[in-house]
Amino acid sequence: MALSTFERRRPDSMTGRISLISTLILGTLAVASFTAPSFAGTDAKGTSSLQVQAQSSIEVTPDKATISARLWEDTPAVDLSEAKQREKHEKARQNARDTLEKRAASLIKALEDDTGIAREAISAGSLHVYPRRVAAPKTGDGNAQGEQPKMLTRTRLERPISIDLDDLDNTEKVLNALMAADVNRLDGVTFDLKDRDGATDEALVKALEKARHKAELMADTLNAGLGRVIHVQETRSPGFAPRMMSVSADTQGKAESAAAQPEYRPGTIDIDAGVNVEWALKAGAKQDNDQSRDADSDSRS
Repeated sequence: MALSTFERRRPDSMTGRISLISTLILGTLAVASFTAPSFAGTDAKGTSSLQVQAQSSIEVTPDKATISARLWEDTPAVDLSEAKQREKHEKARQNARDTLEKRAASLIKALEDDTGIAREAISAGSLHVYPRRVAAPKTGDGNAQGEQPKMLTRTRLERPISIDLDDLDNTEKVLNALMAADVNRLDGVTFDLKDRDGATDEALVKALEKARHKAELMADTLNAGLGRVIHVQETRSPGFAPRMMSVSADTQGKAESAAAQPEYRPGTIDIDAGVNVEWALKAGAKQDNDQSRDADSDSRS
């Protein structure tokens, strides 16, 4: 066979290299043609899997409560730029603190005597001091045109009070006692659970049970069975938020509030949970029987 000019001039070593490269390329293509692609729902071993998400929600009835209130005393407004006014303000602050401490002690005693609440269930918070700037009252002649009103300073001394209730039937009784003791403000009632962990565990178990029910339904419909659990993950941790009921009242509204006391109902608290679970799939009973019949038929033939 006649050789081309290029082939006659090509050294044998070049011919060997070209042959080697061609062999490598063909080998790579052959390997690539036999590599199976990875599909969703199939692990590295080729096992089919089923992934299910499920959420659950349970309603629980609160069995404890915390009632919050506040006591405070205000000092007279003074001009702190004057030395005599500053001395007056210091004395007023001390008198307000003494009065506030006596009121707090009387309130705690009244709660113990009138409601039977244990002392350890009553918390009297630390003293808070709030300086406040207020405008001086207008004089008889009024302020001159464009003149800024003079600013005075007064101080509010405040003590928060909270009562923990293990018996919700005492809620209204404690609220009445607080109002009779002339608290300055009722901030509300927070309903809670004694066993939070037990309630959140129940929500999580229900989410897992719902996930398994969905997976079994899907597997049965697809003529397959559930194998081992491959992966499980919380998609929503059981959330718990105490229910807050506003029961605000101040000294101006005490007469109206005392005339008609409402009935306090805690309602229910929702606890939600969510999970994502993946199972390995195995052949269903019908498919196994079909495969067995096919094998018997092949052996007879």
